[in-house]
Amino acid sequence: MVRFLHVLSAALWVGGQLTVSLVVLPLARHQLDAERRGRMLTAVGRRFGMITGAVFLPVQLATGVAIAWHKGVTWASLAEPGYGRILAAKLGLFCAVMVAAALHGWANGAGHRRSARALAVASLIGSIGIILLATALPAT
Repeated sequence: MVRFLHVLSAALWVGGQLTVSLVVLPLARHQLDAERRGRMLTAVGRRFGMITGAVFLPVQLATGVAIAWHKGVTWASLAEPGYGRILAAKLGLFCAVMVAAALHGWANGAGHRRSARALAVASLIGSIGIILLATALPAT
């Protein structure tokens, strides 16, 4: 059940990022004037950020810690080849993605559109990288 919640939360989080990037943004760009597009995308970003902070992030952290504890992961084991190093890379990338996502929100709010876009792309690519690393974790 814990692993299911971890995977479900990750899928909804990354799926949400992909939906916003591949569905909502293109439609907003083509169908809304600049003012309405800005208001709508700001609202979508805030809502997604609130859900991420209130649901996805806590679920990912709690279930991730539970899975690691169940597998007997220690700080020292994160340096060991195989599971430990892949998990360490996944955790490092997860932290980087969280920083990029937070900076994206700040840059967007401050009107730094190019930086916001670059940080959104970095966050999305990093999120996909996290999934790839998760699938590379050896079964133990």
